[in-house]
Amino acid sequence: MGRTTLGKKMGDLSAKSHDAADAAKEKVKAILPGEPGDLHGPSPNPHTNLLIADVALRGSAMLARRVVERGMLGSKYAPQKAKAILKGRTFGETIFHTAIARVATRSVPGAILVGGGLLAKTLYDRSKSSHAARAEGEAELHKMAKKGED
Repeated sequence: MGRTTLGKKMGDLSAKSHDAADAAKEKVKAILPGEPGDLHGPSPNPHTNLLIADVALRGSAMLARRVVERGMLGSKYAPQKAKAILKGRTFGETIFHTAIARVATRSVPGAILVGGGLLAKTLYDRSKSSHAARAEGEAELHKMAKKGED
């Protein structure tokens, strides 16, 4: 087979692949109205769309966090006491927990640092007699519940 014949066959294959890509684009345009670049969100303003996405994500994360927290407390405490415990957290505790979570989620070294710290705290709590560690935790939660009921 000569060079010209091979080149011609390659050109035919290339043309067929371009035709298939064009056909796929036409099918997408038929399904989705408007230009593909225009489909970014409910508002034509990209800044507004970013705000909407941010509020939706943060709101759903907050609701999920509350469900998990209540679930963890709800297995041991009455629902009203669990609610009072969560309500009784101080602003400083909330900021501290948020900062730790941010450090853990921003980088791998941060996740290792925070995870290692939590592991060390857990091992420390377990090294104390389980009764003493449990009593200490119960006392803290009781204080938080009292604060939350007030």
